[in-house]
Amino acid sequence: MIEQAKMQSLADRMVQDDVKGRSPWADARKRFFRNKAAIVGLPLLVLVVLFALFGEFFAVWSNEELDFAVMGQVAQMGAPSIENGHYFGTDDLGRDLFSRTVQGTQISMMVGVVGAAIAMIVGTLYGAAAGFIGGRVDQIMMRLVDILMSIPYMFVLILMLVMFGRSIGMLFLGIGMISWLEMSRIVRGQTLSLKNREFIEAARATGVPGWKIITRHIVPNLLGVVAVYATLLVPLMILTESFISFLGLGIQEPLTSLGALISEGADTITYGTIWQLAFPLFFFVITLFAFFFIGDGLRDALDPKDR
Repeated sequence: MIEQAKMQSLADRMVQDDVKGRSPWADARKRFFRNKAAIVGLPLLVLVVLFALFGEFFAVWSNEELDFAVMGQVAQMGAPSIENGHYFGTDDLGRDLFSRTVQGTQISMMVGVVGAAIAMIVGTLYGAAAGFIGGRVDQIMMRLVDILMSIPYMFVLILMLVMFGRSIGMLFLGIGMISWLEMSRIVRGQTLSLKNREFIEAARATGVPGWKIITRHIVPNLLGVVAVYATLLVPLMILTESFISFLGLGIQEPLTSLGALISEGADTITYGTIWQLAFPLFFFVITLFAFFFIGDGLRDALDPKDR
């Protein structure tokens, strides 16, 4: 009897461990960490975030302070120097490139995250509402999305910045409000596959209002797809902001971004000051690669077809 009880207890523990191992989130986590690109991208992103958050504590010079000893002599005296406190060198005006790169990384990351958050919230709610309501309302809402997607969004963004002023708030709003269209189409397609499930029908039968079904049942079941797309949307936001800043229509002085720093570095590279382009470009590239690698890992981990 004692031996049978021990065997039964062992069998029960094995069953419990097997059930725990088949948890969807545990399985997704294992699949994510088996993705080599995601394993590379995650620490890269952590390092970039730590640089943006705590880099200013290691800066000797502020981002607006001028070093008159190297002003106008960048090619000879503005090179990276630990002794002078210019870890990344200086720009053509004698400003510390390390502190400006820290600020540029902060602004670019903020634009990417805030812009993606706006697009995620607006696109998710709009697409979920269109897919859940269905019928003529769905057709009208999605035809409106098709019309808006046919308009060159970069032209609209530039027009907004010219008409309403080149401020960081307008840049956040413009990038976010233009980028929700793709998200709404993705969410609408997923909602159509969810709206006829048993738990949705049960909620309808019990008299739950439509908006509560959307916010409490449909949207939570879309978080996996939304999270994957959001990680891929952040680098696109950073690229858009960098392009706008490269054209001189984005972040304005005394603020700066990686795109603005790359533009300044491209202008001064003919004088032999490659560090003014190299350091901002380095953080720009590894940030994009990190987000793309993590997004690719999340897509593989959360794809129900691969489970």
